Amino acid sequence: MELDDAIRWTGTIIDAFGVAVIALGVLVATARIARQVLGRCASDAIYRDYRQTVGRAILLGLELLVAGDIIRTVAVRPTFTSVGVLVIIVLVRTFLSWTLEVELSGRFPWQRVERTVEQE
Repeated sequence: MELDDAIRWTGTIIDAFGVAVIALGVLVATARIARQVLGRCASDAIYRDYRQTVGRAILLGLELLVAGDIIRTVAVRPTFTSVGVLVIIVLVRTFLSWTLEVELSGRFPWQRVERTVEQE
């Protein structure tokens, strides 16, 4: 096996791991919400908790997918076309990650977290 093949396989394995993280995160979040609903512990916080858990799984999975793309594109004879495609993919995934983070935290990254009396 040549180095190029090993690098491609590494990128593919990291991509598969990223997809698995997203899928497992959704399954775990769904199992948790099902247990809470069936256990009659339903509340308004269940939906928010579900979204946060799924969102975190998607964020982590996206990070791994970007890493796999970078490994495959940059490490194996990069061309202007492949690097251009990588830039577009990274920009789209970064935008998705950023908007998910804003959605999960409820604030922009540059905004300070307001401290309440309970936190102090």
